[in-house]
Amino acid sequence: MTAGTYSTGVSTTRRHLGGGSSKLAALILFLPPAMLLFTLFVVLPIGEAAWYSGFNWNGFGRPRNWIGLDNYRFVFDNKAFGTAFRNNLLVIAVSLLVQLPLAMALALILADRFRGAVMLRMVFFLPYILAEIATGLMFSFVYDGDYGLLASVYRLFGAEAPHLLASPQTSFAAILIVIVWKYFGFHMMLYIAALQGLDRNMIEAARIDGASRWQLTRYIVIPSLYPTIRLSIFFSIVGSLQLFDLVMPLTRGGPADSSHTMVSFLYTFGITRMRVGFGSAVGVILFAICVVFAFTYKRWVLRDE
Repeated sequence: MTAGTYSTGVSTTRRHLGGGSSKLAALILFLPPAMLLFTLFVVLPIGEAAWYSGFNWNGFGRPRNWIGLDNYRFVFDNKAFGTAFRNNLLVIAVSLLVQLPLAMALALILADRFRGAVMLRMVFFLPYILAEIATGLMFSFVYDGDYGLLASVYRLFGAEAPHLLASPQTSFAAILIVIVWKYFGFHMMLYIAALQGLDRNMIEAARIDGASRWQLTRYIVIPSLYPTIRLSIFFSIVGSLQLFDLVMPLTRGGPADSSHTMVSFLYTFGITRMRVGFGSAVGVILFAICVVFAFTYKRWVLRDE
């Protein structure tokens, strides 16, 4: 071994050691505060909710009446919880089958550069910026069968407007319309950002080879968007499971508990009725559903991301 080779090897070893020590120092400096915050605001509340779910407790004083897993049995025996779970599944279905395809279609149109494209993007994205409570209050007026915008439209045609939010058959359908209106703009902007990052040389080459716009979209553009589509589906499903803010100002879960989601069910039956143990059981069930979905989706769908 020559002297030059030896000195090169020593310097390389020192760089590796220096890099390792700097990473270790960064871990020692930044990991404990992050773990502390994660423990305080995630692990402890989850553990506390799981502990409270074993008690028949109203939230005052220390919980003493231990009932084991009875709260979970009460939850699954409650007909309103079954309705809430079904409604969450409906939100997921509408998000995947209506909201995301609509967002994709508009993104494919508005990703091109033409006069007014930026303005149209902003118009479609504005509902997402609007606060959920404000959106709910606004649509509660729109849906009002006596004085709202819907009633005005019906009166133009000499018909009597339905009270959509007051009927168990139509209340949740009205909420689904608001959900699509509010959130499709967020997914549209995700797709537009991904479209603007596509390799233009590949698209131009396909056009030169005679590919039609449909063939470009079907075989080049959409396959290139698969990572963004998978991420969009993840956001959509997790957001659907956590839906709450739009339900409360529109229907508060009524009429006859027909428009509850799992979170609004937790709030109504657990918090407002001072059944903290029961509400904690609902929270643990919802947390378990979200965690199982997140880890499964990450393992089987986002494993290469």
